Amino acid sequence: MTAGNNGADTPENDDPFAYLYRSEGGEGGAQGSAGDGAAARQPGVPRTSYNQVRAVGQRQYGQQAPQQVTYGQQNAHYAAPETLPGGDRTRSAPAPGNGGQEPRRGRNGLLIGAVAVVAVVCIGIGVAMFTNGMGSKSDEAGETGPSASDTVKPSDKPAKPKPGELPKENAVGLKLEGGATTAKDIPGARSPGGAYVAGMNTQGAAATWSLDAEESGKFKLWVGYGVPGKDANLTLNVNGKADSRPIRLKNFAHAPEGAWDKGWTRSWQYVQLNKGTNTIKLSCESGNQCDVNLDKVWLARD
Repeated sequence: MTAGNNGADTPENDDPFAYLYRSEGGEGGAQGSAGDGAAARQPGVPRTSYNQVRAVGQRQYGQQAPQQVTYGQQNAHYAAPETLPGGDRTRSAPAPGNGGQEPRRGRNGLLIGAVAVVAVVCIGIGVAMFTNGMGSKSDEAGETGPSASDTVKPSDKPAKPKPGELPKENAVGLKLEGGATTAKDIPGARSPGGAYVAGMNTQGAAATWSLDAEESGKFKLWVGYGVPGKDANLTLNVNGKADSRPIRLKNFAHAPEGAWDKGWTRSWQYVQLNKGTNTIKLSCESGNQCDVNLDKVWLARD
């Protein structure tokens, strides 16, 4: 049998939840407690009522004294975790000045970091492009050669050609003295940037070439030059000894008189060199016709 059913009633008269309303003092709810005020159970008589209705919190369970719980008041049997010893260690303290709220993390920091990385990359690319541009301009400027106002200071050390090659030099790299100077206002010179040696039409003007020869012997000295449509010549001095014949710098280009830009050509003369260091000097001396510009000098085998 179930609680509250003594076999005398039909199933529909039995309440399956009767044990919730009966006193625990009697078997099967036949006798209620005095505190409940419930009537005794009569066999064969359907139930018409149960325990009286009580407010929430006033129900007695067993023989314990009733207690009433009012919302908003702290339950004496309940304690929040943070009030227990060590309970506040599980919570992080809010950041000062944030109204007691937990600090926001994540998105703002990631956004600032991403912007910083992009800025650094852009700055690096800009610096690299600027540096490369300046380097290109410097390289281009280095190929233009000296201007008319540039002063070339040639090295006193003789130029050393590659093994198997004979020496050659741009005239602006020679040692200049006596009024000889560099210029580039007349087009057509075959040296880098169109630079050449001018001012040779003054007596005492000279251009001296220091060079190394791998062996002694006779060589052809070639001179590149320009004349204003008429023949010229200069004194040739090899290792301190003047040649009895001046080097002829004729108008082989057949340029009209006065046409300096049309008179660029070349000529040669034999020279006897020693093995090792040699000096070759071209100068304007008394009796020379010195209206000439120089752009190159080089040696060739006979």
